[in-house]
Amino acid sequence: MTSSSAAVAHPYFSTALLEWYPRHRRDLPWRHTRDPYAIWLSEVILQQTRVKQGLPYYLTYISTYPTVQELAAAPEDEVLRHWQGLGYYSRARNMHHTAQQVVNEYGGRFPETYAELLKLRGVGQYTAAAIASFAFDEKVAVLDGNVFRVLARVFGLTQDIAAPASRRVFQVLADQLIPASAPPNSTKPLWSLGPSSARPSIQIACFVRCRTSVMLFSTAW
Repeated sequence: MTSSSAAVAHPYFSTALLEWYPRHRRDLPWRHTRDPYAIWLSEVILQQTRVKQGLPYYLTYISTYPTVQELAAAPEDEVLRHWQGLGYYSRARNMHHTAQQVVNEYGGRFPETYAELLKLRGVGQYTAAAIASFAFDEKVAVLDGNVFRVLARVFGLTQDIAAPASRRVFQVLADQLIPASAPPNSTKPLWSLGPSSARPSIQIACFVRCRTSVMLFSTAW
């Protein structure tokens, strides 16, 4: 697909995603909140961790430390004890330090923009986009390798998805898929479609209505 035909397809692909999401989204606790702390906590725990494994840890942390202030004030050894079994203990230490940064430098309130969230320790582009879009409705798409693959397949992009220089191409496209008049949390469908497409034997069917025809992109991954 050329860049011009992809541009025509954007609104139709967005509509298809918004229709697909309510039927296929996974029922997870962090999808029922707009609390930036809870969203951030889930993102930290799920780094390099499957949802099935990470969910009990999320529930433990969110019940033991319901607020970022309580996590920041907790002894480090206690925070690490709750992390046992997840591995990569540097994530838990960074999580604790970031909680303290939010309390000490931001008065216990998470920054509300993507750009400001990137200033937090251990918060990269993916996590910043998740918090900014899910908690504060900033129109910034959440990108990971799965989303890159979906966009490349659907829109015929040939850029190397592993190349850092390609990220801006995919980010611009993904951001354009969020309608200006979209409802809150309209970035979640694309974010959810990515992991779904990575699961074995799942068929991803995206109808893209162009000016004169309907094109079906169906790929088994």
